[in-house]
Amino acid sequence: MKTVLCYGDSITWGSDAETGGRHAYEDRWPNVLQKALGPSVEVVSEGLRGRTTAYDEHLAACDRNGVRILPTVLYTHAPLDLVIILLGSNDMKPAIAGTALAAMQGMRRLVEIVRLNATRDGTAEPPAVLIVAPPPLCETASPEYAAMFAGGVEQSRMLAGFYADLADIEGCGFFDAGSVARTTPIDGVHLDAANTRAIGRALEPIVRMMLGL
Repeated sequence: MKTVLCYGDSITWGSDAETGGRHAYEDRWPNVLQKALGPSVEVVSEGLRGRTTAYDEHLAACDRNGVRILPTVLYTHAPLDLVIILLGSNDMKPAIAGTALAAMQGMRRLVEIVRLNATRDGTAEPPAVLIVAPPPLCETASPEYAAMFAGGVEQSRMLAGFYADLADIEGCGFFDAGSVARTTPIDGVHLDAANTRAIGRALEPIVRMMLGL
């Protein structure tokens, strides 16, 4: 049995911009991936709305700092064969970080934490890492979201390039989710069900290759 951890934000959690709630279980990309891979692989979904790569968000009722929470999550689900990290959209908020460079630096720290493999699970090697760039933000007529992510559309378009370079340097896998999915103009950040499912389907062959299946 192989185990894959999907570590992300509202895109992984399955936020539905149209309803303000959550996409159906079968529409969330980690569950689409699980179904495609079959019973020989366990896909663990760890999505939290508002999660950043490495930055605090003091308006939330929970800890959204991805760097601070990741060690606990790694311990919880060890041993792991692959960690998929899909984060960066929330870093585009000016009040959080506001730049693609900052998101890349946060992602780099997340990769370092996975590589430490300090989970005492008896494995000799840390899990592989697959960095996934989120689909770029898009313009929205929502006053709150437009203000919340001011300047984020342009910066988010730079994420894939930064992440691809980071993956090359660190020896990680890389996938640009923007190549198969588009954010919805309802809020400019989240995905509809079809685009969410598309990420899970697109990741299947990459995950199979990284797991040696």
